[in-house]
Amino acid sequence: MLLGTASEAAALPYYPVADGVQLNVRSGPGTSYAIVRTLPVGAQVPINCQTPGTTVTGPYGTSNIWDNISNGQYVSDAYVKTGSDGYVAPRCG
Repeated sequence: MLLGTASEAAALPYYPVADGVQLNVRSGPGTSYAIVRTLPVGAQVPINCQTPGTTVTGPYGTSNIWDNISNGQYVSDAYVKTGSDGYVAPRCG
């Protein structure tokens, strides 16, 4: 049996975005990066890895942690309900 990226991605837990929030997805870990898309209200996201970036205050506190949800796509961890104020996934890079 071969394990590939599809199998690994399927194993990632998904975390809910804050209630009532349409969350901007950015091309890098900070508010100065371009918005590449917007997640709809009720979205859930996988976290491939996490990295420090711009500090953001959101529904889940103030954090400089950014979650990589796909290749070249990041969201502020302050808007994702991970159940932790720290890292819940490996560091990116």
